[in-house]
Amino acid sequence: MEEHTQSFLLHDGALLLGTALVFVLVFRRLGLGATLGYLMTGAVLGPYALRLVGDAESKLGIAELGITLLLFIVGLELAPHRLWRMRHEIFGLGLLQVTACGLAVTGVIFAFTGFSLTASLALGLPLGLSSTAQVLPMLQSAGRLHTPFGERAFGILLFQDLSIIPLITIIAAMSRNPAAAEGPPGWLLVIYTLAAIVGLVAAGRFLIRPLFRLIGNLGEREMFVFAGLFTVIVSAAAMELLGLSTALGAFIAGVMLADTPYRHELEADVEPFRTILLGLFFMSVGMMVNLDAVAQQPLYVFTMALAVITTKALVIFLIGKAFGMEWRGALALGLLLSQGGEFGFVLFAQAQDALLIRPEAGSIFTAVVTLSMVSTPFLMMATRRMREAPITKETRDEPQPDGSNALIVGYGRFGQTVAQMLIAAEIEVTLIDTDVEMIDIADGFGAKVYFGDGTRIDLLRQAGAADAELIAFCIDGDQITEAFLHAVHQAFPRPQILVRAFDRRTMVALKDTPVRKIVREVMESAVVMARTALDALDVSLQDIDRAEAAYRSRDKERLTLQIQTGDITAARDRIFTQPSRS
Repeated sequence: MEEHTQSFLLHDGALLLGTALVFVLVFRRLGLGATLGYLMTGAVLGPYALRLVGDAESKLGIAELGITLLLFIVGLELAPHRLWRMRHEIFGLGLLQVTACGLAVTGVIFAFTGFSLTASLALGLPLGLSSTAQVLPMLQSAGRLHTPFGERAFGILLFQDLSIIPLITIIAAMSRNPAAAEGPPGWLLVIYTLAAIVGLVAAGRFLIRPLFRLIGNLGEREMFVFAGLFTVIVSAAAMELLGLSTALGAFIAGVMLADTPYRHELEADVEPFRTILLGLFFMSVGMMVNLDAVAQQPLYVFTMALAVITTKALVIFLIGKAFGMEWRGALALGLLLSQGGEFGFVLFAQAQDALLIRPEAGSIFTAVVTLSMVSTPFLMMATRRMREAPITKETRDEPQPDGSNALIVGYGRFGQTVAQMLIAAEIEVTLIDTDVEMIDIADGFGAKVYFGDGTRIDLLRQAGAADAELIAFCIDGDQITEAFLHAVHQAFPRPQILVRAFDRRTMVALKDTPVRKIVREVMESAVVMARTALDALDVSLQDIDRAEAAYRSRDKERLTLQIQTGDITAARDRIFTQPSRS
């Protein structure tokens, strides 16, 4: 057992990661996406091609955690109120898509293959589902997940995950295997599902949230990683124990934490695990493609893949039009969801156990699903011009953004003032801080502050820095460095950067950074107090203004020389030390 594990980690791991690195870079360069690169890696190295890597089933079992983590991260981005707002997309559009596509593909299989009706249903209903693991990353990378189009696609995908339970029930009801009767009936699975959802929500409110608050107070980042993975795995395991969808359990866990201040920190901590495991999932799927079966019946496999893609794209296009979508958007939705999905592999295996289809049919239709997944990036590229709205005379060359949005790191006394003025100007603001006690106090006043270390590039990315117009670092003390600001600007070239400086030493240290402005934290308030003091001493308003102008002029002159020379003692003679006796 030890030798096998070591072989997987060293031999198989080195081959898979090295080959995937090459394929993904090439396919990214060609604009085909990472998913196709992972699939090709598995197919090339797997048991049906070069035979350099094996045991795809065990790797797939581990890699399925990638889908679980993906649904958890998606859940984190969907607060309950937003999920409720999407109910029509989920239970209207989603229900219609799953039913119509499943029955349409079933009809195609039954009409043209000679399979029985039960076998056609066992194959066609799973083929009606799409690939959540492929489509969501495509939407995220294109920046369309939170658009109306992305929400429609996600609503359909989410309902597809919910439909796993009734599909399992349908296959179990058609089963010819006497042993299948030992499983729980479908109505009991529904009760299990509702009870599990209620249980997970209650656990999130009364156990998980207090746990994250405790970890936040301790300031242990590593414990956030542990707690985040623990939450995902326990939620998924609870669902699996009841024979339900593990991905659904992880999604609910994400939703119940979406409204907490720890959302961005959890996203940043879980994202690397999700990326690696999801890549391994697609590599495992590529390894499982039976190239021998495809080679024996290549025309059959390619024809069935084409039939599935065409049927689903047409049905979803018509559904989109029926829901009021413009034809280009409906076409894009149909093509985006035209492939088979990863849950098809699970349902095909169950159909084989139920003696509804032969293993050979399961292998062929696994290849059909994989080929349909491979086709999606090509279809989206080939139809891009057709799906893009034509440029009219009314279209401006440089459209202005709908409105600025700002990311404020640090919500102490300084950051609160900055944030409130931006909000007063109707600017949408995202607030980040590490002080749990302050976050709770802010929540009592109605301000939503997220927990997280704003000096982490990955957390800034999760918080939306790439799409922001402004990033303001309002952190206490001298925490921002020149190297960090260069890294932020390189990672996020779009937003302008503002920095709160502890004193003029900080301004000198940050003189060569790509920032819009550096603000000394106490200067303006000190000027206000000085003006008040002069007024209390009965100095005329004209003389007060003259004194402020003189101070600001000399201070600016000193600061310019200090920045130029790097010497904090430069221009000492410009400091006011004694009243002028002239």
